[in-house]
Amino acid sequence: MTLNQWNENILILELLDEPDFSEDTDSILTTIKSENASFPHTIIDLQNVTNLNSSNLGALIEIKKLLHANDRRMIICNITDSIWSTMLATGLDQVFEFIENTPVALAMLTFEE
Repeated sequence: MTLNQWNENILILELLDEPDFSEDTDSILTTIKSENASFPHTIIDLQNVTNLNSSNLGALIEIKKLLHANDRRMIICNITDSIWSTMLATGLDQVFEFIENTPVALAMLTFEE
């Protein structure tokens, strides 16, 4: 996992395939739970992820719920066609916010600050 604290309000999280994905999302969940409202908006970059299992999807849902409860946004970007197919098949395309790439997501969050 690569964490890039863009500024005090935006974190970029670059995830990798398993087993790193589960370890990294568990770590982020622990951090969010301990920091609560001080955790920044989060951009999740999935360009290096080729598939997602049900545990991965559950972790993303939990991250989104925790961030949303603290008025923070989670944006997913740089997804492959296979990941997008998974999101469509599970209906999560209606749950998560997707942006084409990291620079556009950064611009959107920065502009809204």
